[in-house]
Amino acid sequence: MIVRIVHMHFNAHDIDAFKLLFKEHKEAIRNQPGCTFLELYQDTIDKQRFFTYSHWSNESALNNYRHSALFAKVWPATKVLFDQQPKAYSVNKIHSLA
Repeated sequence: MIVRIVHMHFNAHDIDAFKLLFKEHKEAIRNQPGCTFLELYQDTIDKQRFFTYSHWSNESALNNYRHSALFAKVWPATKVLFDQQPKAYSVNKIHSLA
């Protein structure tokens, strides 16, 4: 399993637009082959800072999404709202407390 963490920082006046964009597309992203989990987090102090956290069955599933028509639609609409360069990390889960 691949865990994908994407750190994003938005223009203050674009936060509502991003939340709406995420709301409109979250189910389609969750339904991509290999996606088993997707959540959005907002920083408790810096309200312009967000993180997506998703689980993918493997790297191929993640890459297939990243090359999909859905990603080609969502990512350009998202990145025009940034005021800082996003950062993305793909990590392997090593240990769970559950």
